[in-house]
Amino acid sequence: MNLLVAYRDDPAGSNMARYLSEDMRPDGGMFRGEHYDLVVIPTPAVSADWLEEKYDYDGYVFLSKHAAESERLALTCHSLGNFAEARFGGNKRQVAVPYPQLQKDYMRALAGRAHEFPGFHITIEATHHGPTALDRPAIFVEIGTTKKQWNDESLCSSVASIVHETLASPAQKNPAAVCFGGTHYPAKFTCELLEGRHALGTVVPKHALGHLDESLFSHIMERNAGVRTALLDWAAMGPAKQKILNMLESTDLEVIRL
Repeated sequence: MNLLVAYRDDPAGSNMARYLSEDMRPDGGMFRGEHYDLVVIPTPAVSADWLEEKYDYDGYVFLSKHAAESERLALTCHSLGNFAEARFGGNKRQVAVPYPQLQKDYMRALAGRAHEFPGFHITIEATHHGPTALDRPAIFVEIGTTKKQWNDESLCSSVASIVHETLASPAQKNPAAVCFGGTHYPAKFTCELLEGRHALGTVVPKHALGHLDESLFSHIMERNAGVRTALLDWAAMGPAKQKILNMLESTDLEVIRL
């Protein structure tokens, strides 16, 4: 069973949690459900590396706001990790275990109801921020991009209903891939997630490829156990392209250029 997690002072996360908890059973400081449990925590979700010690679940789904300087409306979902310094939670040079199939199933369900969200960009983000130390799969589901959207109870309820729909339905079965290249909002990888056959593990964007060395690359591979493919945004890898290719040669991964 998965645990849904929202930070008390995150308006979008709290609104999603409030909607979902209406059909759940209160149990001490959390809520119990048929398909998942839910907890609202008093400290920021990005710093919840302690979560696994207190709550033992198969995976963790964080309900959160999304912020961006552009203020472009967006509904996003992404895996967790820091390729260099830990500016927003987690540990430096550490990635969390991704949740490829859940991400694919959620994003496809979200895209299938895109007509309910006019003006919103439906996209994944590259792997970023904490928590990074969890040893079970973890993912962030986010609503953006300003206070207006974070406090829109109807919007938050609609997104939360898709989270519920995803977790209450049998998971599909897709091969998972680790990704290299692209921007923070990687269009090619989002397209593969929505229209292709692969689910996605860790997504290392172009701007982070320079931080990869053998140690960090090995760590990423360990956290993506079971992955058999590497997807490359071939036109958006920059000067680190050959270094990444050399590292991939030491693996058994099928390399696919997008």
